[in-house]
Amino acid sequence: MKLETEDRKCILTGIVKDKSELLRFTLLPGGLIVPDFKRKLPGRGIYVSNSKKLLKQTLDKHLFAKVTKGKAKDDISLLGMVEDLLKKKGLETLNLARKAGAFVSGFDKVKDALLKNNVSFLLEAKDAAFDGHEKILALAKDIVFFDLYTTEELDKALDKVNTVHAAFLKNEMSLAAYKELKRYEQFLNS
Repeated sequence: MKLETEDRKCILTGIVKDKSELLRFTLLPGGLIVPDFKRKLPGRGIYVSNSKKLLKQTLDKHLFAKVTKGKAKDDISLLGMVEDLLKKKGLETLNLARKAGAFVSGFDKVKDALLKNNVSFLLEAKDAAFDGHEKILALAKDIVFFDLYTTEELDKALDKVNTVHAAFLKNEMSLAAYKELKRYEQFLNS
């Protein structure tokens, strides 16, 4: 009996990685390449490292067409589509965490959670004021924090006003949110 591995090869770099570290794409009839991050679409997966820069290189080198023997049509809009999907998925996890009681926002609530040592990681608006950032950072010590979204994006996602500081509390839901935010951050920065 053959065991299925969770490792796949990036079509650009040739590096074999766990599927969770790669972006999966699928070829649809008609030659359209689409993101398949939920791994639900039929067909053979085509994998690229989770990196905006590497995805752009893949598109520039027409590698989707090469690995599909000319069936795939190159579409530079795929780059923006992937970024939008990862951004949206990260924002959706904020609401799920909030509904699960794993998320608090607002300077005072975040400060209280930090003082109670109940914070898994932090999220801060990338347009946060320097003084508020420094105060939270002083309390956070070695806690990981993300700054991926603007206040406006956070407000819209959470249906709140002036969401600048947020904390994910220590629980299972926070781990799922962390994975999604880390994936988006890695896409943008690597």
